[in-house]
Amino acid sequence: MSAKNRDNKNRWRNITVGFRVSPEENELINKAVALSGLPKQEYCYRRCLNQDVVVQGNPRVYKALKTELTAVHTELKRIEAGEKVDEELLNIIELISIILGGLKGEDTNGG
Repeated sequence: MSAKNRDNKNRWRNITVGFRVSPEENELINKAVALSGLPKQEYCYRRCLNQDVVVQGNPRVYKALKTELTAVHTELKRIEAGEKVDEELLNIIELISIILGGLKGEDTNGG
């Protein structure tokens, strides 16, 4: 039995759960996973079980934030030109603001 197939409570993980998503949903899930810094499996089961997803600041998370903020900036320029606001863009902006708010709290409390 390999350690990677056990959870943090030493329970054996031997059941596979899968589901289908649209390409757009897949893109949103991948963005959220990248911003969380967690492996996709852990992110998905935490969200499915309504557990907290705690983002730990690290270079991968900061790079994902930079990438997403660049994309948001591009979209905001498009909107400024008179096009409509996309609901998915608002969701990403909300997720980024939650993460940045948490990281700011981490920095003030941690040092």
